Amino acid sequence: MTKQLQEVQVEGDELATAERVLNRLAKQAQADAEAVAPATAHVAGRAVLLIPRCSDIADEAALPGDYRRILEIVREADCPVQVSAVGEQLGLNASVRGKLEPLRAKMTKLADRGWLHKRPDGRFTARP
Repeated sequence: MTKQLQEVQVEGDELATAERVLNRLAKQAQADAEAVAPATAHVAGRAVLLIPRCSDIADEAALPGDYRRILEIVREADCPVQVSAVGEQLGLNASVRGKLEPLRAKMTKLADRGWLHKRPDGRFTARP
């Protein structure tokens, strides 16, 4: 019985040590995620993402994931792309105009910030 009690105490100590290590790793992962998370601001009491200007930073890692995916699709295209073509690659229903408007707004925002170039015909190209 004493031997079993000692084994249980050793296991308890090991579990406590593992829990402390896990808590440290969780705190470190949270700090890392906050460091890479896109910046937000509050407008009219609502949190909104800030999309940085292309010239402000050299790395697109500061962009949210969906914006990075849009950039990737436009860069892979060998010619200027329409919003509907990007929407199709993202899996959106391109036949419904209302489904593409949020995407058009994101692409326009990327163009306004210098990540993309919006042509007069409404198509987008990647900046060199």
